Amino acid sequence: MKIKLTLLFLSLFSIAVAQQLPGSGGNFQRNLSRRLSFSVKQEPISQVLDKMSKAGDFYFAYNGALFNQDSLVNLNIRNIPVRTVLDQMFQGKVDYKESENYIILRYAVNHLTIEPENITTADNLYLISGYVIDTESGRRVKQASVYEKRLLQSTLTDNEGYFKLRFKGEHKEVILTASKETYRDTALVFLSDITVKPESYDDPDKEKGAMFSNAIDKLGIGRFFISSKQKIQNLNIPSFFANTPFQASLTPGLSSHGMMSSQVVNKFSLNVFGGYTAGVDGFEMAGIFNINKGEVRALQAAGAFNVVGGSVQGLQLAGLHNDVRKNMIGFQAAGLLNIVRGKVEAFQMAGLGNIVKGDMKGFQAAGLMNLNSGETNAFQLAGLLNMNSKSSKGAEIAGLGNITSKTAKGIQIAGLFNFAKKNTGFQLALLNFSGSSTGTSLGLINIVADGYYKVSLSANELIPSNVALKTGNANLYNVIFVGKNYSDTAKIATVGLGFGHDFIFNKRLSVAPELSFQYLYLGNWKQSNILTKLQVNLQIQLFKRLSIFGGPAYSYYNSDAAPGTSATNYKQAIVPKRHHNFSGNNKGWYGWNAGITLF
Repeated sequence: MKIKLTLLFLSLFSIAVAQQLPGSGGNFQRNLSRRLSFSVKQEPISQVLDKMSKAGDFYFAYNGALFNQDSLVNLNIRNIPVRTVLDQMFQGKVDYKESENYIILRYAVNHLTIEPENITTADNLYLISGYVIDTESGRRVKQASVYEKRLLQSTLTDNEGYFKLRFKGEHKEVILTASKETYRDTALVFLSDITVKPESYDDPDKEKGAMFSNAIDKLGIGRFFISSKQKIQNLNIPSFFANTPFQASLTPGLSSHGMMSSQVVNKFSLNVFGGYTAGVDGFEMAGIFNINKGEVRALQAAGAFNVVGGSVQGLQLAGLHNDVRKNMIGFQAAGLLNIVRGKVEAFQMAGLGNIVKGDMKGFQAAGLMNLNSGETNAFQLAGLLNMNSKSSKGAEIAGLGNITSKTAKGIQIAGLFNFAKKNTGFQLALLNFSGSSTGTSLGLINIVADGYYKVSLSANELIPSNVALKTGNANLYNVIFVGKNYSDTAKIATVGLGFGHDFIFNKRLSVAPELSFQYLYLGNWKQSNILTKLQVNLQIQLFKRLSIFGGPAYSYYNSDAAPGTSATNYKQAIVPKRHHNFSGNNKGWYGWNAGITLF
C-alpha cells in the first residue's frame, strides 16, 4: 500500500549545536564551535589560519589554489567561534567540514536545496525521488550526488537535476545529503511519522575517519577503470566515507555497495576482476586489480596491480605492479614494478624495478634497477643499477653500477662502476668515481676529483725505467704502470697494476706500502711470466709537487718458460742467483725500488 507522506519543511538547523543542548550527552565540543581570542593586523591569510589552528589545537586542510594566501587580513577576535571567524574572513565563499582533528576548507560559494517530488513507503521499502535545486538561480543542478550515509546508497542527478533512490528495511529515519562541487552540502531528514526536515551543512556534522583526495581519479589507471559517474561523485563528496565488514565487486561500480564503494573502508574485500574502494583494514584480494582511495592495512593481493591513494601498512602483492601514493611500511612485491610516492620502511622486491620518491629504509631487490629520490638506508640489490638521488647508507650491489648523488656512507659493489659525490665508505668496481673521498675505493681505476693524480718515475733491480699513474686517495690508491729495460742484451717490457696506502706522518714525510702485479714480456707472447711485488717506500716531499721515494721490495716470480729460453736480445735470467725456491716454478727474492713523484 502506497502512502504519500505530507512534506513539512522546517527551518535550517545545526546538528553540532543540537548535540551541545542539555541532555544531548557528553561535553564534546567540535572544532568549528571552539571559541578563539586573538588579534592580527595586515597578516597573510595563511599565517592567520596557522595561528587559529595552534590556538584551537586542530589543523586546516585546503587546496593552495582556494584563495590567495598572501592576501592581508585585519581581525580583532574576542571569544568568537571558529566558524564565525571563517565566515568573516571568506565572506561565505568557503565551506567547512570536520574530519578527525582537521577542518577542511573548500570552495562553495553556491547553495543547494532538495525538493522532494514523491515519497512512497511500503513494508520495508522507501522510494524517494525529487530534484536538486540551486537556491539562488532556481535552476536544477545536474550530476549532483544524492546519498544516504548510513545505508550507503547513492545516485547522481540527471541532466534535469532529477534523482530517485530506493531503501529496503525498517528505518526510523532516512537522511538524504546532496553534494556538488563548489556548492555547500544540504540534507533532508525523512522520519517515520514526519516527512522531511531540511538542514544546511555549513558543517556541523563531523565525518568519521580520515580524508581522501581524488588523486586516484586523475591517474591513467583511474581514468581507464573508474566510471565518469564515480569520478563525479568523488568530486562532490570527497571527504565522506564509512566502515563495513565486507564488500564484493565484479568490477568498479558493480559492487555490493554500488556507487558508494569508493566511500567505504572494508575489513574484507573480494574483487572478482577489480574493485574500487575507499580503503582496506584487513584483507583484500582481486583477480586482476585493486584500486583504493585511502589507506590499506594488513594484506592486499592482486593478479595484476594494486593502486593505493593513501599509505600501505602490511603485505602488498601484485603480479605486475604496485603503486602507492603515500607511504609503504611492511613487505611489497611485484612481478614488474613497485612505485611509492612517499617514504618506505619495507622489504621491496620487483622483477623489473623499485621506485621510491621519499626516504627508503629497509631492503630492495630488483631484476633491473632501484631508484630512490630521498635518503636511503638500505641493502640494495639490482641486476643493472642502483640510483640514489640523495645520500645512501648501507650496501649497494649492482651488476652494472651504483650512483649516489650525494654522500655514500656504506658499501658500493658493482660489476663496472660506482659513483658518489662524496665517498665515506667502500667502493669496489672496475671503475670508481667520486667528487671527494675519505673512504676506500678498490678497482682498476679510482678517480677522486680532489684526490690523487700522481705520476711516478722509478727504477728497480730488474727494470731501470718505469712510469706509473696513481689515482685515488691516501686510504687506497691504485697504480697503473709500464716499464722497460732498454739494454741491447737484456731487454724487458712490462705492464702492471698495483695498489697502495699512504701512512702520513706530516706534510713532508710518509710511508707507502704497495702491492703490484705485472706481466714481463721477454720476446715471446706465448710465455707466461708473472711478477708479484711488495714494496715499502719512504716518501719525502721536497717541494709542493715534487717528492722522492725509495725502499726495499720482495718479488715473487712465476714463469712457464725454462731459464735461458727468452727471445734473442731479451733477458735470459730473470731470477737472481740469490733467491728463494718455492713449489713448482715459483721463485722469490729481495730487491729495491727508488724514484720521484710529480704532482
